[in-house]
Amino acid sequence: MTTTFAARVPAPAPYVRRGSRSRSWWLLAIGWVAQVALRLWLFRQHAGPVANPDETGYLIAARWLAGGPGADLTGFTFYQGGYPLLLTPVFWFTQDPVVAYRLVVAVGSMVAAGAFPLAYLLLRRLGTGPRAAMAAAFAGGLSPSLLLFSGLALADAVLPTLVLAWLVALHDLVARGSVRAGVLAGGLAGYAMAVHLRGTVVLAVTLLAMAGMLIAGRRGPAGRFFARRRGVAAGTATAGLSIARRRGAAAGLVAALVAAGAATALNRVLSAALYPGGARDLSGLLAERVSGLDGQAWALAGAAGQLWYLIAGTWGLAGVGLAGAVAVVARRSAPGPRRVLAAVLLATTLGIAYASSAALPDEHRIGNYAYGRYLACVALAWTLAGLLVLARAGRGAVVRHALAAAGLLAATGGVVIWFAGDRLQRYAFIAFDFPEVIFLSRVRDSFDLVATSLAALALLAGLVAAALLTARRGWPAVLAVLAAVNLVFAADLAPKSAPAAGPDWLPVLTGPGRVAVDRRVKWNIRAVLAYRVSWTEAELYDGTPPAGVCTAVVPPHSGPAPAGWAATGAGGTRQGWTTWVSDRCPGGSARGR
Repeated sequence: MTTTFAARVPAPAPYVRRGSRSRSWWLLAIGWVAQVALRLWLFRQHAGPVANPDETGYLIAARWLAGGPGADLTGFTFYQGGYPLLLTPVFWFTQDPVVAYRLVVAVGSMVAAGAFPLAYLLLRRLGTGPRAAMAAAFAGGLSPSLLLFSGLALADAVLPTLVLAWLVALHDLVARGSVRAGVLAGGLAGYAMAVHLRGTVVLAVTLLAMAGMLIAGRRGPAGRFFARRRGVAAGTATAGLSIARRRGAAAGLVAALVAAGAATALNRVLSAALYPGGARDLSGLLAERVSGLDGQAWALAGAAGQLWYLIAGTWGLAGVGLAGAVAVVARRSAPGPRRVLAAVLLATTLGIAYASSAALPDEHRIGNYAYGRYLACVALAWTLAGLLVLARAGRGAVVRHALAAAGLLAATGGVVIWFAGDRLQRYAFIAFDFPEVIFLSRVRDSFDLVATSLAALALLAGLVAAALLTARRGWPAVLAVLAAVNLVFAADLAPKSAPAAGPDWLPVLTGPGRVAVDRRVKWNIRAVLAYRVSWTEAELYDGTPPAGVCTAVVPPHSGPAPAGWAATGAGGTRQGWTTWVSDRCPGGSARGR
């Protein structure tokens, strides 16, 4: 992936015994099952969306794609169709919102756990031995970025796995000139575009990399970037690989464009069905930001905040990997595949950080200035990069990369403090935005950047010490420290007790009658009800409830129910709703709590 440049990498063994390979696949299968089981245990009490409207947007899209009722999500952020497409089979088997959500958690857990075997494949391709690669991949699979979102109905549950698969395919394309790898890399990039706007950056980087392979000749800067020539024989082999690589890149470009076209068509259909009045215009906000100095300052400072979070949330390992990636790109003698992967991962990371920050509305929350979710999709890749440096490099290189990581953490954190100022204390602190920060700082109700940074540096110091004490045989010690920290985080993340039984703050609606929601009802109530009402579409209206509706959800101060309707008396100012039941629907379809 990135940082094997920092050490002398042994050549892979020319022959692998079949029995050894068979044992590796069995261990991968067992490890994957263990990773899934851990996630299912961590999120065993999840029975419905908690991150709204994001989760409900994806769930409703999946239900509609499966042939179920949709919803009117006008004005919300557009939740793209690639991830809901993966969840569609869930809604073929059940329409019950609780059962469906639990199955979605299972799907997310299985896909997120797939990062473990993919990390193993990537490490093996970078010359890591099978035992070390297995242990490193498993310890990395326990990283917060892979645990946090696998139990939620969010695209973030699948993006890290998707990125790793894309990196493996890109490596095979560059190293072997494989047409199959080119098609896979292009197809994955196109699918990433369908999943999230972050995937658009992945697609753009893919197109640029493949275009570079097409125009790269045996001479000149482009050709030297992809491979080195050593003598006549090596030059002949390089020429053959260059031809094969061009074929793979051409096939990859076609696959990427076809997949991107399909993604565009899917998202257009979904937008027309679920966002009839239009979605929140994040692209317009991005264009406005990048065209002005104030917007550029916002975007760049926000990108710095995301990099700070990436480094802190990986216990400093991402900083080590970032420093190493810069070095390998700058070093012309580095192997071509590693230079390409380092450049691609750097470009993707910086592109996501900048674009997502530029498109992020000012919501008066601290997450506007330091946020980890958008770069979570590359966090494991950078964790593996940092591990490769610590476990393989000499003592001097380990210290240099660790100091660079500490400097980058301090610099990006300084930018956050300078740009945000006292808004880090005044703006809303949402615990959901800061799980790693809370773990590091041990403060659960406010943002302490300095304490978080110091704790991350302390963990990095422990990892570096383990690497230095064991010199070039540092895998066991470094991985033991990483696995221990990740397991403590998982234990901290795990629910301490079952949630108290009792009613929640929303009306309980039962079918089969039609349901309508007044547009004046708060958005969070409307969003959650749109998913809970699973037998029909929860219609939106202004003024008088539509004819034929059995239950109307209205603001608590809507006055007396109109003729033909009866107020249930449930809800109230605190809950933000009350319900009216039509006398034309015997028994009604609502009961208050």
